[in-house]
Amino acid sequence: MPNQTEQVIEAMRQNGGYATFGQLNHIIDFSAWKTKTPQATVRRIVQESNAFFKIQPGLWALREFENEVLNKFQLKTKDKKQTELFTHSYYQGLVVEIGNMKKFQTCIPPQDKNKLFLEKPLKDLANLHEIYNFTYPEILRKAMTVDVIWFNERKLPHSFFEIEHSTDIQNSLTKFFELQDYFARFFIVADESRRKQFDDIMKKSIFTPIKNRVVFADYENIVNQYTNMSKIRYII
Repeated sequence: MPNQTEQVIEAMRQNGGYATFGQLNHIIDFSAWKTKTPQATVRRIVQESNAFFKIQPGLWALREFENEVLNKFQLKTKDKKQTELFTHSYYQGLVVEIGNMKKFQTCIPPQDKNKLFLEKPLKDLANLHEIYNFTYPEILRKAMTVDVIWFNERKLPHSFFEIEHSTDIQNSLTKFFELQDYFARFFIVADESRRKQFDDIMKKSIFTPIKNRVVFADYENIVNQYTNMSKIRYII
């Protein structure tokens, strides 16, 4: 029988040479693994073995597939714009996936429907194909530009998420300001390096009404939530 490292390598091969930790948790058969925390073992193997390389937090690939994978995601040239587009849709997809696993109805803007989460269009990931008319048209138009919305069973917004890799955080906060009358949560999803910028903008008096309602969620936090939710789904 292949050892654990060989099983992880084979699982990643089956997935096209790359995988998130969540995907690996579903592909690998842990029944013969003599450990109570097989997902943690998978993470350790991937992070410590030279057989793998990191694309994004929580997303790894096999070195033997490096050229193929980077070409597939148009990352080989290290073009800044393409890297930003890939990063944005990657975290957008993770937030949608988390919402789906939490049994929310998930929605993305019409202009993002053909963008890819890895190899899957975001329109195929979100389970709500059109935003609910939960408010007046002028406010709804603003809501329709938010990167990800989770709706509850009453067809009202539960959470709004803006992915801020390199764009202006203040623009997203302005959207949240316009949506403040709804009993919903607001999240800025960004790299940890942007937390101070977020904190400084939140100190502006205009954002006082939403100061205690907006949460900064760094990329690692999102990846960990996605991976942990995948563990739960695997157990069930």
